[in-house]
Amino acid sequence: MQQNRLYHDLAYLWPIISPPQEYAVEAWHCGRALRNKLGPGEFHILELGVGGGHNLSHLTREFRATAVDISEEMLSLSRQLNPGVAHVQGDMRSIRLGHTFDAVLVHDAIIYMLTEGDLRDTLGTARAHLRPGGVLLLVPDWFQEDFHGPSVEHWTRQTEDLELTFVEYAHDPDPTDTTMESVFVYFIREGGELRVEMDRHITGLFPSDTWLRLLREAGFEPERLSYPAYEGGYGGNLLVGVLPD
Repeated sequence: MQQNRLYHDLAYLWPIISPPQEYAVEAWHCGRALRNKLGPGEFHILELGVGGGHNLSHLTREFRATAVDISEEMLSLSRQLNPGVAHVQGDMRSIRLGHTFDAVLVHDAIIYMLTEGDLRDTLGTARAHLRPGGVLLLVPDWFQEDFHGPSVEHWTRQTEDLELTFVEYAHDPDPTDTTMESVFVYFIREGGELRVEMDRHITGLFPSDTWLRLLREAGFEPERLSYPAYEGGYGGNLLVGVLPD
Protein backbone atom coordinates (compact mmCIF):
# COMPACT_ATOMS: atom_id res chain seq x y z
CA MET A 1 0.00 0.00 0.00
CA GLN A 2 1.36 3.43 -0.92
CA GLN A 3 2.11 5.95 1.81
CA ASN A 4 1.17 9.61 2.27
CA ARG A 5 -0.83 9.87 -0.97
CA LEU A 6 -2.99 12.57 0.64
CA TYR A 7 -0.04 14.94 0.28
CA HIS A 8 0.72 14.03 -3.33
CA ASP A 9 -1.63 12.57 -5.95
CA LEU A 10 -4.67 12.83 -3.64
CA ALA A 11 -3.83 16.31 -2.33
CA TYR A 12 -6.83 17.80 -4.16
CA LEU A 13 -9.03 16.04 -1.58
CA TRP A 14 -7.42 17.86 1.36
CA PRO A 15 -9.76 20.91 1.37
CA ILE A 16 -12.70 18.49 1.53
CA ILE A 17 -11.24 16.21 4.18
CA SER A 18 -10.03 19.03 6.44
CA PRO A 19 -11.58 22.38 5.39
CA PRO A 20 -10.08 25.67 6.62
CA GLN A 21 -13.08 26.61 8.76
CA GLU A 22 -12.49 23.58 10.98
CA TYR A 23 -9.22 25.13 12.18
CA ALA A 24 -10.69 28.35 13.56
CA VAL A 25 -10.79 27.33 17.23
CA GLU A 26 -7.38 25.63 17.19
CA ALA A 27 -5.80 28.62 15.43
CA TRP A 28 -7.33 30.92 18.05
CA HIS A 29 -5.59 28.94 20.80
CA CYS A 30 -2.30 29.07 18.87
CA GLY A 31 -2.64 32.81 18.39
CA ARG A 32 -3.46 33.37 22.04
CA ALA A 33 -0.42 31.33 23.12
CA LEU A 34 1.80 33.41 20.85
CA ARG A 35 0.36 36.69 22.12
CA ASN A 36 0.72 35.59 25.73
CA LYS A 37 4.45 35.10 25.17
CA LEU A 38 5.22 37.82 22.62
CA GLY A 39 2.86 40.57 23.75
CA PRO A 40 1.36 43.20 21.44
CA GLY A 41 2.96 44.26 18.18
CA GLU A 42 3.63 43.03 14.66
CA PHE A 43 5.45 39.70 14.54
CA HIS A 44 6.77 37.41 11.82
CA ILE A 45 6.12 33.69 12.21
CA LEU A 46 7.52 30.68 10.38
CA GLU A 47 5.35 27.60 9.95
CA LEU A 48 7.19 24.35 9.28
CA GLY A 49 5.01 21.69 7.66
CA VAL A 50 2.30 24.13 6.61
CA GLY A 51 0.38 21.53 4.59
CA GLY A 52 -2.57 23.12 2.83
CA GLY A 53 -2.25 26.24 4.98
CA HIS A 54 -5.62 25.84 6.65
CA ASN A 55 -4.49 26.61 10.20
CA LEU A 56 -2.19 29.39 9.01
CA SER A 57 -5.02 31.07 7.10
CA HIS A 58 -6.53 32.13 10.44
CA LEU A 59 -3.23 33.49 11.79
CA THR A 60 -2.29 35.69 8.83
CA ARG A 61 -4.88 38.21 9.97
CA GLU A 62 -2.54 39.33 12.75
CA PHE A 63 0.91 37.86 11.94
CA ARG A 64 3.22 38.09 8.94
CA ALA A 65 4.15 34.59 7.88
CA THR A 66 6.54 32.40 5.93
CA ALA A 67 5.60 28.78 5.22
CA VAL A 68 7.65 25.64 4.56
CA ASP A 69 6.50 22.20 3.47
CA ILE A 70 8.16 19.17 1.91
CA SER A 71 5.22 18.57 -0.47
CA GLU A 72 4.94 20.82 -3.51
CA GLU A 73 1.30 19.71 -3.96
CA MET A 74 0.41 20.95 -0.46
CA LEU A 75 2.35 24.17 -0.95
CA SER A 76 0.29 24.81 -4.07
CA LEU A 77 -2.90 24.55 -2.02
CA SER A 78 -1.50 26.87 0.66
CA ARG A 79 -0.38 29.45 -1.92
CA GLN A 80 -3.96 29.66 -3.21
CA LEU A 81 -5.36 30.09 0.30
CA ASN A 82 -2.57 32.36 1.63
CA PRO A 83 -1.43 34.52 -1.31
CA GLY A 84 0.41 37.03 0.91
CA VAL A 85 2.65 34.38 2.48
CA ALA A 86 6.12 33.42 1.24
CA HIS A 87 6.24 29.67 0.56
CA VAL A 88 9.41 27.55 0.45
CA GLN A 89 9.75 23.83 -0.25
CA GLY A 90 11.93 22.02 2.27
CA ASP A 91 12.28 19.43 5.01
CA MET A 92 11.59 20.71 8.53
CA ARG A 93 14.50 18.66 9.84
CA SER A 94 17.14 20.37 7.73
CA ILE A 95 15.95 23.56 6.02
CA ARG A 96 17.82 26.79 6.77
CA LEU A 97 16.42 30.08 5.48
CA GLY A 98 19.24 32.28 6.73
CA HIS A 99 17.21 34.63 8.92
CA THR A 100 15.24 34.53 12.16
CA PHE A 101 11.62 34.95 13.17
CA ASP A 102 9.69 35.92 16.28
CA ALA A 103 7.96 32.55 16.42
CA VAL A 104 8.04 29.12 14.80
CA LEU A 105 4.90 26.98 14.51
CA VAL A 106 4.89 23.28 13.73
CA HIS A 107 1.27 22.22 13.59
CA ASP A 108 0.24 18.56 13.32
CA ALA A 109 2.86 17.92 10.62
CA ILE A 110 5.15 17.30 13.61
CA ILE A 111 3.59 13.84 13.91
CA TYR A 112 5.53 12.73 10.83
CA MET A 113 8.70 12.84 12.89
CA LEU A 114 9.13 9.16 13.77
CA THR A 115 12.17 9.10 16.07
CA GLU A 116 13.71 11.20 18.80
CA GLY A 117 16.43 12.02 16.27
CA ASP A 118 13.80 13.45 13.90
CA LEU A 119 12.37 15.55 16.71
CA ARG A 120 15.82 16.80 17.74
CA ASP A 121 16.55 17.83 14.16
CA THR A 122 13.25 19.70 13.89
CA LEU A 123 13.84 21.47 17.20
CA GLY A 124 17.27 22.41 15.88
CA THR A 125 15.66 23.92 12.80
CA ALA A 126 13.23 25.86 14.98
CA ARG A 127 16.01 27.17 17.20
CA ALA A 128 18.10 28.21 14.19
CA HIS A 129 15.20 30.36 12.98
CA LEU A 130 14.26 32.00 16.28
CA ARG A 131 15.54 35.24 17.74
CA PRO A 132 16.41 35.34 21.46
CA GLY A 133 13.13 35.34 23.35
CA GLY A 134 11.38 33.72 20.39
CA VAL A 135 8.53 31.24 20.78
CA LEU A 136 8.05 27.73 19.41
CA LEU A 137 4.61 26.09 19.19
CA LEU A 138 4.22 22.35 18.58
CA VAL A 139 0.80 20.78 18.05
CA PRO A 140 1.02 16.94 18.13
CA ASP A 141 -2.20 15.02 17.54
CA TRP A 142 -1.48 12.52 20.31
CA PHE A 143 0.69 11.83 23.29
CA GLN A 144 1.45 8.15 23.74
CA GLU A 145 -0.38 7.94 27.05
CA ASP A 146 -3.54 9.43 25.52
CA PHE A 147 -3.87 7.20 22.45
CA HIS A 148 -6.29 4.32 22.86
CA GLY A 149 -6.69 2.32 19.69
CA PRO A 150 -7.64 0.83 17.44
CA SER A 151 -10.21 3.39 16.39
CA VAL A 152 -12.29 4.06 13.28
CA GLU A 153 -13.55 7.43 12.04
CA HIS A 154 -15.74 7.92 8.97
CA TRP A 155 -17.93 10.51 7.30
CA THR A 156 -19.32 11.59 3.91
CA ARG A 157 -19.05 15.06 2.35
CA GLN A 158 -20.18 16.48 -0.95
CA THR A 159 -19.01 19.27 -3.23
CA GLU A 160 -20.39 20.42 -6.56
CA ASP A 161 -18.07 17.99 -8.34
CA LEU A 162 -17.81 14.89 -6.16
CA GLU A 163 -18.94 12.93 -3.13
CA LEU A 164 -16.25 11.70 -0.75
CA THR A 165 -16.65 9.07 1.95
CA PHE A 166 -13.53 8.95 4.12
CA VAL A 167 -12.64 6.11 6.52
CA GLU A 168 -9.64 6.15 8.86
CA TYR A 169 -8.42 3.17 10.87
CA ALA A 170 -5.81 4.19 13.47
CA HIS A 171 -3.84 1.74 15.61
CA ASP A 172 -0.53 1.20 17.36
CA PRO A 173 0.95 -2.10 16.07
CA ASP A 174 3.86 -2.04 18.53
CA PRO A 175 3.35 -0.11 21.79
CA THR A 176 7.07 -0.48 22.57
CA ASP A 177 8.20 1.74 19.69
CA THR A 178 7.55 5.41 18.84
CA THR A 179 5.19 5.07 15.88
CA MET A 180 1.57 4.35 15.05
CA GLU A 181 -0.23 3.61 11.78
CA SER A 182 -3.31 5.08 10.12
CA VAL A 183 -4.94 3.54 7.05
CA PHE A 184 -7.15 5.85 5.00
CA VAL A 185 -9.77 4.60 2.55
CA TYR A 186 -11.34 7.09 0.14
CA PHE A 187 -14.63 6.30 -1.62
CA ILE A 188 -14.76 8.90 -4.39
CA ARG A 189 -17.94 9.24 -6.46
CA GLU A 190 -17.33 11.53 -9.40
CA GLY A 191 -19.16 11.85 -12.71
CA GLY A 192 -21.45 9.00 -11.77
CA GLU A 193 -18.52 6.65 -11.20
CA LEU A 194 -17.21 5.27 -7.90
CA ARG A 195 -13.55 4.55 -7.29
CA VAL A 196 -11.80 3.46 -4.10
CA GLU A 197 -8.31 4.61 -3.12
CA MET A 198 -6.17 3.56 -0.16
CA ASP A 199 -3.39 5.33 1.69
CA ARG A 200 -1.13 4.50 4.64
CA HIS A 201 0.42 6.95 7.10
CA ILE A 202 3.09 6.11 9.68
CA THR A 203 3.36 8.81 12.35
CA GLY A 204 5.23 9.40 15.58
CA LEU A 205 3.77 8.61 18.98
CA PHE A 206 5.78 9.82 21.98
CA PRO A 207 5.07 10.26 25.70
CA SER A 208 4.50 13.87 26.75
CA ASP A 209 7.57 13.62 29.00
CA THR A 210 9.71 12.90 25.93
CA TRP A 211 8.49 16.06 24.21
CA LEU A 212 9.22 18.18 27.28
CA ARG A 213 12.65 16.62 27.79
CA LEU A 214 13.69 17.19 24.18
CA LEU A 215 12.51 20.80 24.33
CA ARG A 216 14.65 21.39 27.42
CA GLU A 217 17.64 19.68 25.81
CA ALA A 218 17.24 21.98 22.79
CA GLY A 219 17.43 25.04 25.05
CA PHE A 220 13.74 25.89 25.32
CA GLU A 221 11.72 26.63 28.44
CA PRO A 222 8.74 24.32 27.81
CA GLU A 223 5.11 24.48 28.84
CA ARG A 224 2.28 22.09 28.09
CA LEU A 225 -1.16 23.56 27.37
CA SER A 226 -4.42 21.94 26.30
CA TYR A 227 -7.70 22.87 24.66
CA PRO A 228 -10.76 20.90 23.47
CA ALA A 229 -9.79 18.09 21.09
CA TYR A 230 -11.39 17.34 17.76
CA GLU A 231 -14.02 14.63 17.38
CA GLY A 232 -12.26 11.30 17.73
CA GLY A 233 -9.78 12.66 20.27
CA TYR A 234 -7.34 14.25 17.83
CA GLY A 235 -5.54 17.40 18.86
CA GLY A 236 -6.01 19.50 21.92
CA ASN A 237 -2.28 19.37 22.71
CA LEU A 238 -0.13 22.48 22.58
CA LEU A 239 3.52 22.59 23.56
CA VAL A 240 5.09 26.02 23.97
CA GLY A 241 8.84 26.53 24.12
CA VAL A 242 10.48 29.89 24.78
CA LEU A 243 14.13 30.66 24.04
CA PRO A 244 15.85 32.63 26.78
CA ASP A 245 16.69 36.26 25.92
